[in-house]
Amino acid sequence: MTDNEPDLLNTLIRPARPTSVVDVGANPIDGEPPYKAMLQRRLCTVVGFEPQAEALAELNARKSDLESYYHYVVGNGHKAKLRVCRIPGMTSLLLPDQNALSHFAKFSEWGSVVSEHPVQTRRLDDIAEIRDLDFLKIDVQGSELAVFGSGRRKLKQAVAIQTEVSFLCLYKDQPTFGDIDAELRRQGFVPHAFTAVNQRMIAPLSDPSNPHAAMNQLLEADIVYVRNFMRPADMTVEQLKHLAMISHHCYRSFDLAANCIHHLIARKAIPDQSIHDYMASIQLPQR
Repeated sequence: MTDNEPDLLNTLIRPARPTSVVDVGANPIDGEPPYKAMLQRRLCTVVGFEPQAEALAELNARKSDLESYYHYVVGNGHKAKLRVCRIPGMTSLLLPDQNALSHFAKFSEWGSVVSEHPVQTRRLDDIAEIRDLDFLKIDVQGSELAVFGSGRRKLKQAVAIQTEVSFLCLYKDQPTFGDIDAELRRQGFVPHAFTAVNQRMIAPLSDPSNPHAAMNQLLEADIVYVRNFMRPADMTVEQLKHLAMISHHCYRSFDLAANCIHHLIARKAIPDQSIHDYMASIQLPQR
């Protein structure tokens, strides 16, 4: 479909408003965000936060009328130091662990701190610019757990979170994948999908022609958590609708979207025919 055509799923389930996306660490360095298709079709709004001035300027230069970006550092609400590293993607509130970095080619260089800046972090729950929160995308180099802990009230509304998790800690006092998983499960989310897995070759073995060369060692991953679909009674009608929209447009998780439609029909929120219309519109992956 083209961006100007009506969206079938949106027409079938009719959410009360566009999906509200919050992007913490919105630096576009890692490519297009998962919600790009929704934004192009005007199915969502975005409130983003980015502490690095150059990245913020780039976001503001190309944003649409559906996007707002702020020079906030989201965290636990305490004063902190922003450690700007040689490559922007490693800039963090945490101090890079040079012992850990030394085990992977180029990481010691990339993770060297070139400047430090005192900052006042803001708790997610205290940010007035966030009126609604359906989908949280977050990449803050080790501060994810602090954000989740400071946003429990706003996250009660959320139905999906895409976060970076670490299997090996490249920063001092960095929470692990296990810490993130436990916190998000406590808040009612379950793992849904890995969207990227970052592996690296362990030193001293390296490929001089490719510093990103990998064998088996896991470093980080981008993982999607969703509101527990096995407990649909815990979700409102609007939450089911936004989970369907995010699942379909951001991750091609047609099964999860169909599951939401099934429960919406059971609640008499949409017509019975909706599931048949939706199933007829999708193409299941070929194995």
